[in-house]
Amino acid sequence: MPQPDVVLAFSGGLDTSFCVPYLREKGHQVITLFVNTGGVDKEEVEYIEARAAELGAKEHLTVDGSAQVWDDVVVPLVMGGELYQGQYPLLVSDRYVIVEKALEAARARGIRTFAHGCTGMGNDQVRFDLTVRALGDFDIIAPIRDIQSEHKAVRAYEQDYLLERGHAVRLKTSKYSINENLLGVTMSGSEIDEWQAPGPETYRLTNKPGTWPHESLRTRLQFERGVLVSIDGERAAGAAMLARLNRMFGAYGVGRSLYTGDTSIGLKGRIVFEAPGILALMTAHRALEEAILTSSQNSFKPHAAKKWVELVYKGFFHEPLKRDLERFLTSSQEFVTGTVTLETSGGSVSAVAVESSHILRAKGAVYAQSADWGAREAEGFIKLLGQSSTLSARVNPVRPV
Repeated sequence: MPQPDVVLAFSGGLDTSFCVPYLREKGHQVITLFVNTGGVDKEEVEYIEARAAELGAKEHLTVDGSAQVWDDVVVPLVMGGELYQGQYPLLVSDRYVIVEKALEAARARGIRTFAHGCTGMGNDQVRFDLTVRALGDFDIIAPIRDIQSEHKAVRAYEQDYLLERGHAVRLKTSKYSINENLLGVTMSGSEIDEWQAPGPETYRLTNKPGTWPHESLRTRLQFERGVLVSIDGERAAGAAMLARLNRMFGAYGVGRSLYTGDTSIGLKGRIVFEAPGILALMTAHRALEEAILTSSQNSFKPHAAKKWVELVYKGFFHEPLKRDLERFLTSSQEFVTGTVTLETSGGSVSAVAVESSHILRAKGAVYAQSADWGAREAEGFIKLLGQSSTLSARVNPVRPV
């Protein structure tokens, strides 16, 4: 019996490749959509297009989503300056852009069914499903999730399924689950899932020690209201600048990490990720911001930023609170304008110079060097600052343990 046409979010990897013949055999005509959210070169895009045709897609679409990833994810992430659980720079947040683009394509064709290749064990299914439900009335099909109750070794089953139907399986996708976008690369599967040391082939953006350039790298990043606008004086679109930072700092091994996170469904997820550009960008932004914001702003803003990161990580991209937090973050950046010099010799990056007319300097005072107040003023300030603790020590002395 014919089933409705379906738009499938398609990457050309093992999971979404399996979805095409699986859905076709269920009676669906499949329109595959690849959203290039950055990090994928022309050769890979051509492979994905050819792969969709070979698998039997009725139609294939390629859409550029990198600018939206910059605007909707990178800009507020950098403004906030926080990572999920203090480690992870939300590399999977391009999923929200993928869903938006897929639903736009579905509406244009009068299609009300959306499919994705997420498993039933991770966070991506939550990101995809919640976004679909927030943006319209669509039916959702998740083939990988559907077959997991029947097959324990799902990836092996997918490979056999494709091979039996005459479709080749790429070696890299048979071993690892790989996601590439503007923010960087994530990789899981094989020895990574087994809590073993990742093999050398798991790293794609960052060079290993011994292959770093001999000369140190210095570069100047210019910000206006908290947003990167130029690198070494050259202005470009945000997505292009982040791609450039990935290349520059990836050559020095910056931004390579192993991360174990708590998933929404209670399992531990272990991934390799590489995000050299984001790490460099956040290092520069923080150095500038800390010199410009007040003490109260610097101490409070991380609370709002951590909540924003948590919402985005857990799938609540269209939660009203997220929009409220973004308004606050944008407001906090009113004077975060200036230039930061970054330096690396490999492995890590430091902000070595900050230039801005908005730095909170006192003309007659330099920390630990000189002051425009006297000794008695300092003594009086210290006395009043600690008066409550001093009184407590006198009135209610603590006995030695």
